[in-house]
Amino acid sequence: MAQFASWCTHCDTPVGAHYMRVLTGDASRLHFGIGATAAIVPDHYASEEHVARVLRMLGKPGAAALIEEKLPTTKAIRSGDLGEIYATEWIAANTVYQVPVKRLRWKDHRNMAMRGEDVIGIALDPATAQLSFLKTEAKSRANLTSRVLTEARAGLDKEGGLPSAHALSFISARLVELGNLPLADAIDNATLNVGIPPATVRHLLFTFSGNAPDGLLTDALRTYAGIYGQWSVGLRVDGHTAFVGAVYDKVIADAHYP
Repeated sequence: MAQFASWCTHCDTPVGAHYMRVLTGDASRLHFGIGATAAIVPDHYASEEHVARVLRMLGKPGAAALIEEKLPTTKAIRSGDLGEIYATEWIAANTVYQVPVKRLRWKDHRNMAMRGEDVIGIALDPATAQLSFLKTEAKSRANLTSRVLTEARAGLDKEGGLPSAHALSFISARLVELGNLPLADAIDNATLNVGIPPATVRHLLFTFSGNAPDGLLTDALRTYAGIYGQWSVGLRVDGHTAFVGAVYDKVIADAHYP
C-alpha cells in the first residue's frame, strides 16, 4: 500500500451531494512517501510471479533488469503512471471496490500512455452477484489547471458515463488469464447480457499535483450536473516533479541493491 496516512495529512469536505478529500504531503515526512511508493511501484509493472521466476533463473541482476526495463524513462509518463498508481492504491485502501488488474503491466511501450479509462474499481455483491463500478480518471501535473479537470470530466462522461465495454473486456480477458473466473464471468454477463445500470456506477477524479487542488476540485464538483455520484481526491506534494523523480530513482536503486 502507498501508506498515505504515514506521510500525508488529509481533509474531507462534502460538496453538495458529492465527496472531496485532499491529501497533502508533509514536507518532513516525504522521505517516507518516497520509500512507501517505491516499494509498490514494481508490482504495478510486473507481477510478483514474473519477478520471482526471473530471480530464480537469472538472479538479482536479471530481476533488476526486468523491473528497470518496464519503468518509463520520460518525466511526463512517469508522472502520469504514478498518478494512476496512486489512484489504484487509494481505491484499494479506502473503498469497497477492488482494482483486480494492474493494467500498467500490459503497456505497449514503457514510454507510451495507455488509452481508455485510467482505472476501474469493481465491487461484487456475493449475495446478489450484482457488480458496481468506480469509473476513474487520474491526472498528474506539477501545476494542476481547470483545463486538465475539463479533460478528466470529458473522459468520465464518455460512454454515457458508464465504463466502456472495451475497458471491461480487457479486464475480463486478464482475469481469465489470472484464473479469477467468477469475476471475469460476472463482468462478461454485465457487458454482454444484462447491461450496466447507471445506478451501479460512481465516478472518481483523482489528481496528483504540486499545487493545491482544493478550489479546482470544488468548482468541478459544483458545476457537475450529471446523474452519477462523484468522488474527488487530490494529492498535493510540493516539489511534485522532484518527488516523482526520487520515487523512480529509488525503485531502480532498490532493484539493484545486493
